[in-house]
Amino acid sequence: MQTTSQILMIRPVAFALNQQTVASNAFQRVQTEQENVQEKALQEFDAFVEVLKANQININIIQDTLEPHTPDAIFPNNWISFHENGQVFLYPMLAENRRQERRLDIIESLREHYQVSEIKDLSFYEKEHKFLEGTGSMVLDRENKIAYACLSARTHQEVLHEFCKQIGFEALMFHAEDSQGLAIYHTNVMMCVATKFAIVCMDAVKDLKEQQLIKDSLSKTGKLLIDISLAQMNQFAGNMLELENMKGEHFLVMSRSAYKSLNNNQKQQIEQFVKILEAPLETIEKNGGGSARCMIAEVHLPLI
Repeated sequence: MQTTSQILMIRPVAFALNQQTVASNAFQRVQTEQENVQEKALQEFDAFVEVLKANQININIIQDTLEPHTPDAIFPNNWISFHENGQVFLYPMLAENRRQERRLDIIESLREHYQVSEIKDLSFYEKEHKFLEGTGSMVLDRENKIAYACLSARTHQEVLHEFCKQIGFEALMFHAEDSQGLAIYHTNVMMCVATKFAIVCMDAVKDLKEQQLIKDSLSKTGKLLIDISLAQMNQFAGNMLELENMKGEHFLVMSRSAYKSLNNNQKQQIEQFVKILEAPLETIEKNGGGSARCMIAEVHLPLI
């Protein structure tokens, strides 16, 4: 299945702009007002959770810890992913303080409700300065076993190939840049793959052959391509995630800024297939450089 009704979210206790990630994440706004950032982020997190719960999406909420200080713990999808064969993958992270987000106690708590057959730990690649930040670095087409990935300082092709080898996926690699010519740090800010459609900022992919690779792959797998602009990408319109609920109803989850950036035609294309859920995440977006999709790790593990 491409999507799930089971997710993991980390409730922040010390959210802040992470200085260790600024160099590779152009979506962070360094000049952002820093007063009451944790308080505002917590309000946004809790309101977002309420929107998801109101639509009967099952959330495993884990409280972050004050020690060690992990300002980006609100984005768990970068260090862990869960798969329907019971495998759990742990990933190598570029920023040293983000490596401390990896918590085995979270996996143990999930074992109460889900079957975990094996933990695959790729974090040893950090010693070689090679990184792959989970479903930030990769946008997974789980049904067709394709890992879409734009290469960057946080997404190394050797680690990507190792992940694909271990799980039986095919890697589709490309390069993507923002309007300033900077490499896009995570694939999931410019691309979202859902069951019947994909949202992609094709203007970020400068190489026409690579553009065609993506288009051909989406066409072959029967997904409608919804193209977004660089300006829309900058409002996190690529950072969306399809979820379903206990009734099997499908949703596309996004931030309010992403929703407001979409034009009517794009909204209509999306709403052919799913209901849109949105919530204001401005503090989290400006300081963390990530949005709704980054805050969610899908739990595809079998239920006990």
